[in-house]
Order: sequence, then structure tokens, then C-alpha cells
Amino acid sequence: MRKTARHPTGSPPEQRLPHRLLHRLRLRLRLRLGHRWPVRNTLTSAIVLLATLVAALAVVLTGITAGETAHSSAEAQERDQLARQATVLSRVPAPGSLLRADEQRLAGSNGVRLAVVAADGRVAGPAAPALTDTDHDRLLSGRSVSTTATLAGRRFMVEAHPSPGGGAVVLAQPMTDVRRAAGRMQNSLLLPMATGLLGAALAGALLARRIARPLTSAAAVAHRLAAGERGLHGPVSGPAEAVELGSSLTVLDQALTRSENRQREFLLSVSHEIRTPLTVVKGYAEALDDGVVPAEELPAVGRTLLTETRRLDGFVSDLLRLARLEADDFHLDIRRTDLAALVEEAAKTWSRLCARHHVDFRLEHPTTPVLADTDGSRVRQIADGLLENALRVTPQGSPLVLALRAEDGHAVIQVRDGGPGLSDDDAAIAFERGALRDRYRDIRPVGSGLGLAIAHRLTTRLGGTITASGQGPEGGACFTVTLPSGTAD
Repeated sequence: MRKTARHPTGSPPEQRLPHRLLHRLRLRLRLRLGHRWPVRNTLTSAIVLLATLVAALAVVLTGITAGETAHSSAEAQERDQLARQATVLSRVPAPGSLLRADEQRLAGSNGVRLAVVAADGRVAGPAAPALTDTDHDRLLSGRSVSTTATLAGRRFMVEAHPSPGGGAVVLAQPMTDVRRAAGRMQNSLLLPMATGLLGAALAGALLARRIARPLTSAAAVAHRLAAGERGLHGPVSGPAEAVELGSSLTVLDQALTRSENRQREFLLSVSHEIRTPLTVVKGYAEALDDGVVPAEELPAVGRTLLTETRRLDGFVSDLLRLARLEADDFHLDIRRTDLAALVEEAAKTWSRLCARHHVDFRLEHPTTPVLADTDGSRVRQIADGLLENALRVTPQGSPLVLALRAEDGHAVIQVRDGGPGLSDDDAAIAFERGALRDRYRDIRPVGSGLGLAIAHRLTTRLGGTITASGQGPEGGACFTVTLPSGTAD
């Protein structure tokens, strides 16, 4: 008969095929699930693990210490018991009778060996080799002996006590008895130590839950804030750090709400500002397209279209300028600059513009150079923006001052006007986009609402500061720009 060939593993390949497919399917499912839901180390698991490790370390150290203590205690107990036995036996009237030819161990004892020292100094019994000459002399002098000796390669405790009629009784007990007693003591500690370890893990889990719960709540609030939800409050319970995090999230929610409201109001003002010139341009364009504008009015219509187009272009330019200032790659050309010469150049331009509007322009600056490591063109841009803003609100016959001075290693530029000034509330929001424009658009002449925001951003980029004061020496607003590294030569 032909023998059927068997697979090396004991089953034919056609029977192993489904198992291979099942194994591959399980492997792919495991990899896919692991890729989709990766295992993450959470704070809770970390705290529980840390508490368990600390408890385990404490248990190990306690076990080592308890083991040493148990061994010492067991040895002390066994030695004390052995010493009492030696004392009792030493009082027997004839200690030599304790030795029998057929008995090498003490009756009723577990491995205890006996030796008897006669009054004349002779030693007999299995425990005799445990005595040294010093121990022998000590016993004969009437003093007890407590020591450790080696008999036949084993360690023994030795207790010897002198007899009242002379001589002594010697008992030797194996140290293995001590180890067994110490082991029983250590085993009695296993349950308390295991209970302590379990209790530490449980306490760690409760602590982790208490700590992680407010953090989880804070993370949920942060996700909801990121999703655009507002009016949320962070957790107010738990550890002090978690409460502080919750308070920070609440403050962040309020700041986001204010920022979004300002952005919304700014977009509305931008839309209104752009719609007005577009409406004018559209109306005149339709009129020109319909041919209803008389020929003699065409120049006036053209001038109106040009004015509104320039107004719209200036507003868009301000928006683009502000957007560039917000970019991280905004370029600055920092070099040694004489700010005194810079304000003199600015004064030539603005004195003519002020004269055209019948405004008294004044320049205040030292006769010596005021040097600073800065970007001169950006400083001029700041000064022009502040002067343009001031000229818009300064009435005829009132002063407009451009001042420069060196002060404590800084260069200070001021623009002061004789206009209506600013209140304390106005000064607090003066550099927010469109804030003053929205407040005074129906009261006084206003611009695009971006000029002061641009000046503030430029000053910050140059490493300086800009402040607004409601009432300057001339009776109107006062804007002060302080730039670093200013010196007077």
C-alpha cells in the first residue's frame, strides 16, 4: 500500500489554507484598528502607573527592611528560647546523665545538639566542637556564653550556661530554624503589603480621576471654543492649577468674543466706507451710460468720480498696509538715522498743507542731531499718519505741533493739535481699528479709521511705544511715540 504523504506540520496544505487566511485577516484588522485608534498615554493612566510604581517601590523597600528585621527578631527569639533551655538543663543534678550513647540530640528538640562540660573541664557531646578555648574558660569561670559556630559545614547558634555544682551545659541549634521562623514572619507580612499596594493603586486611580476630570472638561471647552462656540466657562473645581486653567479659558472666551465683535463692527464699517464711494461712482456711471448728463456738467462729474475713486483707493491702501504690518515677514531697514533731519523734511511738507487749511503749524526740535537705530522711512510714515489725523480735526487758526526731543536714551516724537481732544475712554481705544471713527463719524471729520492702528503697529515693529493723551498743551489730543536708542550729540 502507498503511504499518504503528510505535511511536515501534521496536516495537509489544503487544511491549513483557511487558517492562514484567518491569520492574515486578523493581522490586517489589528493593524488597521491600531492605525485608526492609536494607543495614547493618558494622564489618568500615567498617574495610576506612577502611584503603583511608587507603592511597589515602597513595598519592596519595606519587604527588605522587614526581612532583615524579621530575621533579627527570629534569631533573638530562638536564641532566647535556647538560652532558657540551657539554663534549665544546667540545673539538673547530674548534667552528664543527659548524654546517652544512643542519643545524639536533645530529646524533644528539633535539631538541637547538646554538650556537657564537666567540673574538671572535660567536654562531651555532639555540640562540643562549637566551643572555643575562650568559651571553655569562660564557662569554667561561671559565666554564660552566647555565640555562633560552624558544625559540619552548618551554622549553629550556641548558648551555654554554667551549672551550680560546676561544669556547664552547651546547646547548639541550626540557623535553619531561624530562617524558617523568619520566613513565617515574612509570610505574615505579604498580605498587608499586597493590601497596601492595591490601596495605593486605588488611591492613584481616584487621584488621577480627580485631577483628570477638570482637565478633560477644560479640553472639551477648548475644542468648543475652537469650533466657534462662545459664552463658555472653564471648570471651577479641582486642583488650583486646573481652576486657573478654567479661569484662563473663561478669560480667553471673553477676549475672543470681544475680538470677534470688534472684527464684526470693523467689517461693517469697512463695508459702509466702501459702499458710499461705490454708490456715487455707480450712480454717475449709470447716468453717463444713459446719456442723461449734460455736456457742461461732464467736468464736474469727472472730478466727483476722481475724488470718490481716490477716497476708495486710499481706504484700500490703508487696508493693505495694515495687512502687511500683520505679516511676519514685514521688512525693516534699520540703520543709524538722524531724526532731527527727518522731522525737518516732514515739516517742509506739512507746513504748506497746514497753511492751505489755515492751521498754525509749528516744529519743535533740538539744534543738535537726535540719532536712533531705526527705519527712517517707517518713522516718517508714523509721523505723516499722526499729522494727517491731527490736521483733519484741527480747526482754522489752531496750532498743530510736531515735536522731537532726546530723553533718557530714547527719541521722543510728539504730534499735538488744538482740536477737540480725546476723553479718557477715547485714549484707551484710540489704536483699535475703526474705534474712534465709529464713535465720531457723525460729530467730526473722520478718515478710514485705520491710521492710528497703522501707527501703533509700525511703532511696535520698530520696538517703540505710542500713547494717546486726551488734552495736550495746545488743548487738543497729544500722541507720543518713543523709540529706542535715541541720543543727543
